[in-house]
Amino acid sequence: MRILVLEDDPVLSDGLVSGLSLHGMTADCVATCGDAMSIFDATHYSAAILDLMLPDGSGLDVLSHIRARDDATPVMVLTAIDAVADRIAGLDRGADDYMGKPFDLGELAARLRVMIRRAAGRASATFTWRDLTIDLGSRLVARAGVALNLSRREFALLEALIERPGRVLSRSQLEARLYGWNEEIGSNALEVHVHNLRAKIGRDAVETVRGLGYRIREDRA
Repeated sequence: MRILVLEDDPVLSDGLVSGLSLHGMTADCVATCGDAMSIFDATHYSAAILDLMLPDGSGLDVLSHIRARDDATPVMVLTAIDAVADRIAGLDRGADDYMGKPFDLGELAARLRVMIRRAAGRASATFTWRDLTIDLGSRLVARAGVALNLSRREFALLEALIERPGRVLSRSQLEARLYGWNEEIGSNALEVHVHNLRAKIGRDAVETVRGLGYRIREDRA
């Protein structure tokens, strides 16, 4: 999951990047509404976290910009402005959820997972494919009842592919899900992750579609 974070406090934004990574999420942080709008127009995100009080306006302006594009990306408002009237205004402007500061990082991650899951049309955090059981909440994967030890990026790769079995994802789409802006990507890093994932879930599970990318087979248990 790749998350856009609009937050002008550098200490808090750094904490969100580090904390969300522990929950399997890659966070890209910006400090102004203008940057958030420009980046959102050019990049696909699983969800966005918006502060309200920014140097050049309010996160609600960014929210309106997103919704004016008929973009249903899940949006969390995360702010110190937490009066009931403010929460109502944020939700009525199109936010999917609203949290006040200070906040618990575990709860924030859980709420993000719920928003993303609902946007994908999934009611449960747990689903099966072939002999795999995948729990998106706990980030646990079992094969035929035996727990698998997947790295953070192997899990992110599996999650991206399993969202819509049969859909081909390009190298750039997968790298965008696995890496943030400032992370260096080796020339064969994606191939290494695909190789390692195949070794754990089955070598024929992830197909290479020559010239296009990768997909996971559509057949289900």
